[in-house]
Amino acid sequence: MATEDDVRRIALSLPETSERPSYEGTPSFRTKRKSFARIRGDGESIVVFIASVEEKEALLASDSRKFFTTPHYDGYPAVLVRFAETDVDELRELLTDSWRLAAPKRVLATFEAAEAAEAAEDAATNEPG
Repeated sequence: MATEDDVRRIALSLPETSERPSYEGTPSFRTKRKSFARIRGDGESIVVFIASVEEKEALLASDSRKFFTTPHYDGYPAVLVRFAETDVDELRELLTDSWRLAAPKRVLATFEAAEAAEAAEDAATNEPG
């Protein structure tokens, strides 16, 4: 079960991310000037951006307790997530994917290179031998 503290910790661990007040003063996480997540006023859910409306529909169909929307987000590639219905690993994936959509190309390239290097190191460490 993820918490609001997990949302904040994960979001702020992503490169060049800051927290700023957004709609009605709710916490918003941005990379440069682009928002990629916002804790909603209910204190129980977040808004994350996704690649397409089709992906949104697939998430909504996969688990209606975890993923939902409101008329405000109809037609937009954004989904609402009840963070208490997700685990920390899935929350990290959702936030990181949303961040990738907003991150400047230079920052994203550096981040992805570091991820690839880490994956290669993990693979080398786990090779039988």
